[in-house]
Amino acid sequence: MGNLKNILIAFLVPLPSLTFYLTFLHNHQNPSPSYAYFNSLLTWCSDHPLLLANILFFLNIDLLFWLIGLIQSSNWLIDLYWTVVPVMLVHYYASHPLAKSDAVRSKVVIFLTWVWAIRLTHNYFRRERWQWGSREDWRFTDMTKQYGKHWWWVSFFAVYLSQQVFLIGICLPLYAVHSSEKPWNTWDTIAMSVCISGIVIAYFGDTQLFKFVQRNNTLRELGVPLVPNLDKGLWRYSRHPNYFGEQLWWWGLVILGWNVGEGWTFIGALINSMCLAYVTVLVERRMVKQESRADAYRLYQKTTSVWIPWFKSTPRGAKDKSN
Repeated sequence: MGNLKNILIAFLVPLPSLTFYLTFLHNHQNPSPSYAYFNSLLTWCSDHPLLLANILFFLNIDLLFWLIGLIQSSNWLIDLYWTVVPVMLVHYYASHPLAKSDAVRSKVVIFLTWVWAIRLTHNYFRRERWQWGSREDWRFTDMTKQYGKHWWWVSFFAVYLSQQVFLIGICLPLYAVHSSEKPWNTWDTIAMSVCISGIVIAYFGDTQLFKFVQRNNTLRELGVPLVPNLDKGLWRYSRHPNYFGEQLWWWGLVILGWNVGEGWTFIGALINSMCLAYVTVLVERRMVKQESRADAYRLYQKTTSVWIPWFKSTPRGAKDKSN
């Protein structure tokens, strides 16, 4: 019953923004002389695509998702919509009255954004055993304990307002793509190659991690020792290949923004990379706190690249012994 309720919430929750935007698109070219204030609103929405996107995000996600999180005592919705918002934004930027773009570039970017979102959404539900809202991100759970009775208001800033900065920021190249009619060129091909590489690397990284977790769950059920660490496949060359793939995707989009003369759009990807670097530290601290895998993971840290896949290195202690 809880799963069905959360499915219903997930499908209904974006309706306020969608309804308003579709109404705006329907009426902006045919304003009614009887509604001067409404016509002024339509004109403002036509002239300020970025501001409108931020306002809709603030009202529909920051405020509404926050209220739902307080009622449910869980902030699961933002995890699901992390993969949905970029798709909504790319269609928003492409359909806005001020939009102008090279048709090929626009179609390719929209298609790849869908591919990226489907991959990440599939990984989310696979990890959650196809349950909707069964749990929230472990970092939010940890912060709930950290902030205690203040979490109800801290969560608005830590979970939702911060996500607006990240999501609107990393999607800025999608806005840039639909702000220029510059013809497709070699840099577009390079950017798309980077984006596709990122999607593929992230997919295989996440799939290998999922299978590793599944194998350990089976071993746990059998009552036999678990494999302490994943160091096969892409994980042999990088401690976080899935993170690396995600970064390639977003920085590939940055190349697109730069190519159409909107180099400033790199700021979102930079903020996201800095945030992911901090998340990487949190994840690795969590790993070494687990006694069953602490020694193996410390050795893994000494021999394996953090993000960028690279060849294994030899621990300093092992070199000394060999000499």
